[in-house]
Amino acid sequence: MIWLGVLLTSAGCYLLKLVGLSVPAHVLERPAVRRTAELLPVALLAALVGVGTLVTGSHLRIDARAAGVGAAAVALLLRAPFLVVILTAVVVAAGLRLV
Repeated sequence: MIWLGVLLTSAGCYLLKLVGLSVPAHVLERPAVRRTAELLPVALLAALVGVGTLVTGSHLRIDARAAGVGAAAVALLLRAPFLVVILTAVVVAAGLRLV
């Protein structure tokens, strides 16, 4: 039974890739499609960070991780270098976990 799921998933991924390669170039050059293609990875990464930060199991938890992400957001707004942003998030989250 598990092999059926693996085969169906593989076939679906192959077909999705084939559909993506079959799209004509003039469709991909439209400004709306180009903007969407540029912003989609950012939105997916933001959703992944949000779920990883705020969800534990099947429960919503707001803890030190959320404060770390918030501190990183403030550092980004202040245009801090990327390493400073990461260190800010780590220090804030670790400090709250200590308390």
